Amino acid sequence: MATGYVESLPQPLDAAAEQPPLFDGTTRLYTSYICPFAQRAWITRNYKGLQDKIKLVPLNLQNRPAWYKEKVYSVNKVPALEHNGKIIGESLDVIKYVDSNFEGPSLVPDDPERKKFFEEVLSYVDKFVGTVFTSFKGDPTKDAGPAFDYIENTLKKFNDGPFLLGANFSLADIAYIPFVERFQIFLSEVFKYDLTAGRPTLTAWIEEVNKIDAYKQTKKIDPKELVEHYKRIFMGQK
Repeated sequence: MATGYVESLPQPLDAAAEQPPLFDGTTRLYTSYICPFAQRAWITRNYKGLQDKIKLVPLNLQNRPAWYKEKVYSVNKVPALEHNGKIIGESLDVIKYVDSNFEGPSLVPDDPERKKFFEEVLSYVDKFVGTVFTSFKGDPTKDAGPAFDYIENTLKKFNDGPFLLGANFSLADIAYIPFVERFQIFLSEVFKYDLTAGRPTLTAWIEEVNKIDAYKQTKKIDPKELVEHYKRIFMGQK
């Protein structure tokens, strides 16, 4: 795991920006510094120490270049990974691909029981995210609780460490933490809801993940801007 690496981050590309060369042998991660889905891929890259192997190409999602959809990734979302003459999209697919095709510490367990549980935990993440987002339109203090209880209970499955699969940080943690980071900010600020209250294992997990340099390097969201953004999307406020 690369620690203490200070990376000079490139400026996001907007609609006026020229397209970088495509399939010229450079591995590129098309990303956004504020998107939780893209943050998954960014954390994975950093944890495996691939800052010099995978080049960041950040996009301005509010004013993204037309060439990205037309020539790079027709879905027009981030993240997308350019590698060996192809484009890989969808954040969970990207992080699995990076883990299995690049050097660095493995982020998937070898143990069969943990590997099976890893897939179970990953299969729930979309429901987790959807449940909490939907709760913003109602009463999160009631509606979001089961989603956070799931993480609390999942963390108790293995008793040999603070992470979702036990002692070792994994893609499971990476799949959830960008969203938990944002939910914690928004729920506290808007609903005065502390998602860690009564959930000591979840509290410890958040604390442990925040000690990991590869994750801390990707924490670029402005809490005030996040709150305003989510209010516009989920609560119809301008």
